[in-house]
Amino acid sequence: MNLVVVSNRLPFAIARDETGDWRVEPGSGGLVTALRPVLRNRGGRWIGWSGATEEELPEAGALFADARRRFGYDLVPVALSTKERDGFYSGFSNEIIWPLFHDLLSMCNFDPSYWSAYEGVNRKFAESVARTTQPDDFVWVHDYHLMRVATELRALGVSSRVAFFLHIPFPPLDIFLKLPWRFEVLHSLLAYDLVGFQTVRDRRNFVQCIRLLLPQVRVEGRGAVWTLKVGDREVRMGSFPISIDVADFERRGEEPAVLEKAEKVRAAEPDRKLILGIDRLDYTKGIPQKLEAFRNFLRRYPEERGRVTLIQVVVPSREDIAGYRDHKVVVERLVGQINGEFTRGGWAPIHYIHRSLEGVSLPGHYRAADVALVTPLKDGMNLVCKEYCATRLDGDGVLILSEFAGAAAQLQVGAFLVNPFDVEGVANTLHAALHLSPAERRSRMRKLRRAVKEHDIYHWLDTFLDAAISKELADFPLVEDYLPVAAYQ
Repeated sequence: MNLVVVSNRLPFAIARDETGDWRVEPGSGGLVTALRPVLRNRGGRWIGWSGATEEELPEAGALFADARRRFGYDLVPVALSTKERDGFYSGFSNEIIWPLFHDLLSMCNFDPSYWSAYEGVNRKFAESVARTTQPDDFVWVHDYHLMRVATELRALGVSSRVAFFLHIPFPPLDIFLKLPWRFEVLHSLLAYDLVGFQTVRDRRNFVQCIRLLLPQVRVEGRGAVWTLKVGDREVRMGSFPISIDVADFERRGEEPAVLEKAEKVRAAEPDRKLILGIDRLDYTKGIPQKLEAFRNFLRRYPEERGRVTLIQVVVPSREDIAGYRDHKVVVERLVGQINGEFTRGGWAPIHYIHRSLEGVSLPGHYRAADVALVTPLKDGMNLVCKEYCATRLDGDGVLILSEFAGAAAQLQVGAFLVNPFDVEGVANTLHAALHLSPAERRSRMRKLRRAVKEHDIYHWLDTFLDAAISKELADFPLVEDYLPVAAYQ
């Protein structure tokens, strides 16, 4: 049995070099790291879009022709035209599903043409899978771009076992009902043999939608993996919180070059506490709310001015989409306003970085920061908070985490959980975090590191594949959900 991974993008990016020729650049991230040895050992393949349109690169397959020799598994590019990319990726995926599944209905553009584009591209992916897959292969489809692949595979007569993992949240019933294609999406997900979610809450939301919209489907709960009876078929579903390669971040966190970088970061802000925010440029990450909370903190606690610096890293994302360019303007305007209000001789409250942190810079900033401020409005998981904890082998550091991040369920043991919409509450929590005793800081970080190490990327991979492939339903450890106190009142 081979493993066939299907995702919107291949694990290797392509870019033009200084001569204008295309070149293949290795991908990164926990998913790629975890799946690479499995694919290499089993001789599998990864199917996805190259990132270039047919107009830009008519023969993308040629770039990946020797992938098996170089990487140990096949890379199969799916060709997309500019029109398909715009309707499927920029349109249905990122103007409908992304904002809707993050509870941001006002950001949605329910253009009817987007659905047909989404169907067409999912059919293309399915055709690529069908051409390269044997009946005993296991097909693992990833994320919201490709929810309809299993439906298209079944229409093509593919009998392989097919699983799906949703990396973003699944919305509650009242939000999901707004989707014009709600029935089509539910039926698409029920065409899989296993549907995986990040959290218990996401699974619960999915079940509520099934029970209301498809009452003929019988739901049976057991432990972390449940079953759905769809006619004569059985569909499994469960919560599988994704994670990071903890050992790799620990190793990097102890490298001399990383420790040297951390010292340079601290030396640039002598005798000041450092707060670190690292967020992709996206309206779901709550960057404006975080900046407003920091402004509130400086106004509420004037004695902290000159003693604390916020290092806010904003990683460029989807800059070809107008809404993201507008969001960047909002963020940078806020940074300018806050720095303009509070800057004084030799100190500016916010150090703003608009780029990715490469090489030793990322773990170096993690090691330097006294507090990590991770406050998305909603997130499927959020791995920045886990990376911060994994890197802190010194046992120091404090994590402030949004209660609406999927990681809150696992990391509530040691993190300060906050409501990112409550700027005064975040400001007060930040003040408390900065004044923790060394013993309390170490106690909290010890709990956080234990939680992250016990559920690393390989634990996620093993539990998902076991649930997908095993004939018996195992009672997998259930990571209980986090609910804010207000939910019980």
